[in-house]
Amino acid sequence: MPAWLCVTCGVQQRDSAEPPEVCPICADERQYVGWGGQRWTTMAEIAADHALEVREEEPGLFGVGMQPAYAIGQRALLVCTPHGNVLWDCTSLLDDAGLARIGELGGIAAICISHPHFYAASVEFADAFDARILLPRADQEWIQRPSPRIELFEDEAEPLPGLTVARIGGHFDGAAVLHWPAGSDGRGALLTGDTITVVQDRDWVGFMWSYPNYIPLDEATVLEIARRAERFTFDRVYGGWWGRVVVQDGAAAVRRSADRYVARLHGERP
Repeated sequence: MPAWLCVTCGVQQRDSAEPPEVCPICADERQYVGWGGQRWTTMAEIAADHALEVREEEPGLFGVGMQPAYAIGQRALLVCTPHGNVLWDCTSLLDDAGLARIGELGGIAAICISHPHFYAASVEFADAFDARILLPRADQEWIQRPSPRIELFEDEAEPLPGLTVARIGGHFDGAAVLHWPAGSDGRGALLTGDTITVVQDRDWVGFMWSYPNYIPLDEATVLEIARRAERFTFDRVYGGWWGRVVVQDGAAAVRRSADRYVARLHGERP
């Protein structure tokens, strides 16, 4: 039986002979059902005209994305450490070439994900590399493909020594970030997906309840996101797509972006 993948969001469902009637991820107000209605596919069908691409972002960090882009279009990140590798976020495809390349880089010991929109084919990746999947308990209801590899945490966990995945909320109750202290030449990097999204002006970041439907977050939640991020030391912020990186002064970018957001809520202009 295939593990069906939603064409719109790319999240894999539990194995079944027939696909579900609806994707719960897309039926939620933070996402959307495609204009052509609910559609399903399989990884084999995706592999017919897509490929997994792995390329270096900086020493010890590799982007893992699909070419051409698929569904939401995110790219994942493979953090390589002396203790093993962590895959941050995920894609909807794991092909033979991608499997071999990730294997050459040391495989995957653990998978951590920023929020349910990026769960993608995480169980497929975990099965292939005998990896753990660490997800926040706050988002347990959004797990579409259950697996004994999934481990739930409350507010913070250490997937490997020196790395911290932390729930900071906002986009989802369990929306999380991964802190990599060795990133950016030892100045630290924060991997955020779109829990904190890197915007087109890469000196800034953004926060939203729903990005495609333009539903904002409230003042208190945005300030709490910034407060929770401030306990980490980081110079660089890696968002969820190729090129979406605050390359320096990342911690200050998060704070000033939160302050700007709140100022606009109060009608203040520069």
